Amino acid sequence: MAEDLKISKGDKSDKYRSLIPQMSALLDGENDLIANLANVCAALKEQFGFFWVGFYMVKDNELVLGPFQGPVACTRIQKGKGVCGASWNESKIFIVPDVEAFPGHIACSSASKSEIVIPIIRNGTVIGVMDVDSDELNSFDETDATYLSEILQLISF
Repeated sequence: MAEDLKISKGDKSDKYRSLIPQMSALLDGENDLIANLANVCAALKEQFGFFWVGFYMVKDNELVLGPFQGPVACTRIQKGKGVCGASWNESKIFIVPDVEAFPGHIACSSASKSEIVIPIIRNGTVIGVMDVDSDELNSFDETDATYLSEILQLISF
């Protein structure tokens, strides 16, 4: 596939439904994890204009920054700390409408207002998280959780 995306208009679901087959084609045949994570970040940022989208991978019992799109970010996050660390610790998706209201939120950027974090689980173990931030309150919902989880299934971890 050419490395160009057809940016879709419409509601959030329409945008995801248009993007997922394009991502599948983009990732098909590429086995390098870093390359695939980087392209997923770029495609999501391009389609949705998210403030920040990226990955943290578990290494030596902490989350370590991986590929991302957006402003500079926290490099390492401890288990149970912030939204990413909580998602890792509890093996569940966190949708945070207002990051200021989340106990222990780690402010990598003061411009971040809402966030969704999805754990990447393989063989029953969290191996990383996908983190998406918005500079607007209440940007994420179950639609994002569903489709972002589907996107994670396209990647060979």
